[in-house]
Amino acid sequence: MTAHFDIAIIGSGFAGSLLASIARSLGKSVILIERGEHPRFTIGESSTPLANLLIETLADRYQLPWLRPFSKWGTWQATYPNIGCGLKRGFSFFHHKAGHNWSFDPYHNHQLLVAASPSDAIADTHWHRPDFDLFLQSQAVADGAEYTDKTNLSAPMWDGNSWLLSGTRPSGNFQCRTRWLIDASGPRGYLHRHLNLTETSFAGFPNTVGLWSHFSNVHRWESLHPQFQGAPFPPDDAALHHHFDGGWMWILRFNNGIVSAGFALKEHLATEVGTHQPEQAWQKLLNRLPSVRAQFSDALSLRPFSIQAPLAFRTGEASGKGWIHLPTAAGFIDPLFSTGFALSLLGIERLGRWIEGGMNPEGLADCGRETLADLDTTADLIAAAYRVMNDPDAFQSVTHLYLAAASYSETARRLDRSHLAPGFLLRKRPRFYANIQRCFAAAGHSPAPVLAHQVAETIDEVNIAGLADPAKLNWYRAVAADLLTHAHLLEATPTEISEMLIKTGFFS
Repeated sequence: MTAHFDIAIIGSGFAGSLLASIARSLGKSVILIERGEHPRFTIGESSTPLANLLIETLADRYQLPWLRPFSKWGTWQATYPNIGCGLKRGFSFFHHKAGHNWSFDPYHNHQLLVAASPSDAIADTHWHRPDFDLFLQSQAVADGAEYTDKTNLSAPMWDGNSWLLSGTRPSGNFQCRTRWLIDASGPRGYLHRHLNLTETSFAGFPNTVGLWSHFSNVHRWESLHPQFQGAPFPPDDAALHHHFDGGWMWILRFNNGIVSAGFALKEHLATEVGTHQPEQAWQKLLNRLPSVRAQFSDALSLRPFSIQAPLAFRTGEASGKGWIHLPTAAGFIDPLFSTGFALSLLGIERLGRWIEGGMNPEGLADCGRETLADLDTTADLIAAAYRVMNDPDAFQSVTHLYLAAASYSETARRLDRSHLAPGFLLRKRPRFYANIQRCFAAAGHSPAPVLAHQVAETIDEVNIAGLADPAKLNWYRAVAADLLTHAHLLEATPTEISEMLIKTGFFS
C-alpha cells in the first residue's frame, strides 16, 4: 500500500477506531494501523455515566447511529446482544483488614454502595474489550477507513509537511504518507518509542504494580453475604472494589460468564507477595483476604496472568509537529474509579472538534495540554485514595470528592450547562478546584473526621447526589429527590430537572 491520508491512527482499540469513524464522518481520509490483530485481550473495561453521555454526544454530533446503543445497558442488550457486556449499576467498595474475614455491619461500616442509575435499563456497562474493540474496528472500516493489521512500523519520518510511515506485514512491505499522525497505541506506545519522548511521573503518585486476568466461576459477593437485601443494587452488578492497606482489587462481571479481576498494589506489597511469580502472588493475596479467597474458591483463570510494573505512566509530551497522543497513549494512572473511558472520550471529543475547526497546529497543541491536565488531576485524586486505602472512613471521603464532581459534570452537560463544569473533575472551576486540591493534600495527613468535614464543605457547591450524608449509612440510591432539591446548584428549576430525567429514562 502506498497512499496519502489526511490522518493516520496508530492502534485500533476502541479509542483509535472510534476516532477513525468520526474523522471519516467529517470527510477525512483515514488509515488505521494495528500491530496485532482482533480479537485481543485488554483491560480498561468499566464505563461511567459521564463516559456514556459522551458516547451519546459523539454519536449524535457525528451521525453515528450505530454507536448510541452502547450508552446504556438496556439499549446495548436490545441492539448488540452478542457483544459481551456487563451490568454496572454503580460502585461497590468493601474494606478489608489483612488476615480477617469481612463481616456485614448493620450500620454499613467498611462498605460503600453508590448507585449511578435507578434501574438496569439505563445502567452503565462493562465492556468486554475483545468483542467491543473488534466491533468498533470493523465499523471504522465500514465507515470508510483503510485498515491494516499485523503491521510492524519503523520510525516515522517527518519532512516538514507530512509523515512517511514504513514497515512490514506478512504480505510484504507497507508504506503510506499522512499529514497528521495520531497515536492510540497505549502507554509507552509507538510514538513514545520512536520519537524518544520523555517519560515523567505523576507528582506524589506511589509506585504501583498491576496483576490481573479473566476468570470463570467467581462467586457473587451477595451470595456469600446475603444481608444485602434492600441495598441500592446488588453489589456484584457494579464495579466491585475490595480495598485494603497497600492496594485494592477490582471485580467486573460480563454477561458471557467471564469475570475480569485484578489487583493494583503499592510497590512494597507487590514485592512482598512476589508478583514476578504471578500465580503464587495471586494466591498469597487471596490468603491475606479470607473473604475474597472464599469468593474465588471455585474460580478458574481463563488466561495467563498479566503484570504491569510500573502500572502508571505519563508522557512528558502529548503533542508535537503533526502528531498527538490520544489520552490512552499519553498516560495511564490506575483503574480505580473507572476514569479511563471518560478521559479517552474527552480526548476524542477534543480531536473531533479540532478536525471540525480546520486541523490547525495551535489547536492540536491545546488538545495535548488539555489531555495532560486531565491526567494530572486524575492522578492527584487517585494518589489521595492510595494514601487512605487502610482507612475506610477517609477512603469514603476521597470517593465522595470524585463522585460529587463526576455526577455534577454529567448533569450539567445533560442540561446544556457545560460552562458550569469545565474540565475533568471541574479542574477549571477555580474555587472548587483549589478546595479539592486541599482535600487531596489532607488525605492521609488529617484524621478521618476532619477530612470528612473538609470534603463535605468542599463538595457543598456541587453535591447534587446527596453524598456525605451520615443518615444514608453509606448506601446511596439514585433518586430524583436529590437532584430536585439541589436544582439551584445547576442554575436550573425543578421542572427542568424533571424534564431532563424523563428524557434520560430515569422514571421508566
